[in-house]
Amino acid sequence: MKNPVVALDLETTGLDIAKDRIIEICIIKILPDGHEEIKNRRLNPTIHIAPEASAIHGIYDEDVKNCPTFREIAKNLAEYIDGCDFIGYNSIKFDIPLLAEEFLRVGIDIDFRKRKLIDVQNIFHKMEQRTLVAAYKFYCNKNLNNAHSAEADTRATVEVLESQLDRYSELKNDMTFLSEFSTKSRNVDYAGRFVYNEKEEVIINFGKHKGRLLTAVLKAEPSYYDWMMNSDFALDTKNVLAKIRFPENYKLF
Repeated sequence: MKNPVVALDLETTGLDIAKDRIIEICIIKILPDGHEEIKNRRLNPTIHIAPEASAIHGIYDEDVKNCPTFREIAKNLAEYIDGCDFIGYNSIKFDIPLLAEEFLRVGIDIDFRKRKLIDVQNIFHKMEQRTLVAAYKFYCNKNLNNAHSAEADTRATVEVLESQLDRYSELKNDMTFLSEFSTKSRNVDYAGRFVYNEKEEVIINFGKHKGRLLTAVLKAEPSYYDWMMNSDFALDTKNVLAKIRFPENYKLF
């Protein structure tokens, strides 16, 4: 392990990366010497928490109304995780994209693509295909009490990864290997609207143009750019599109 590693779990107002907000974040920062630091913070999302989300994590509007907003902690959080690699459960698909979106809303552009991202859910699904509760029972032979609390889930994530490394000889105890092994697709943006093909070209991964080169579509149909920028896509997706369309004068939107 060359860099510090951040294990993280988010509890949120819902599951829409473009619209929902973080209401609780837990981080276990593991330093190369093995020392661990734990930080757990609830946040005021400034929007209503969906009832179906509260039914899962047990956090309601009243519980976080006096908590700081993400904007208030963003600068310190960005500094704390700078230079770290990341592990999580379903984090490549959800936690990292949503965290990046929160940073973009307050004008902080953190490029998680430069970090190693290890998703123990993807490793687990490749090996056994179960939920985090089942993964914890299977790998650690423990019951996951207080599931869907950020700290309990984050701690379980760390223990599951450690057990996976012990169990599977084909898994290398190496950040680059684990990051590549636990990544399902080679996304250009966090939401996976654009992906790389085998030639390292950016292709569209949704809608009527799925499978086509992004540059070819933008050339043949210039209005496609305006449609995406004015639609309800994640800010990160729009930023990636702007960088590709106008690399010479890209700015943060």
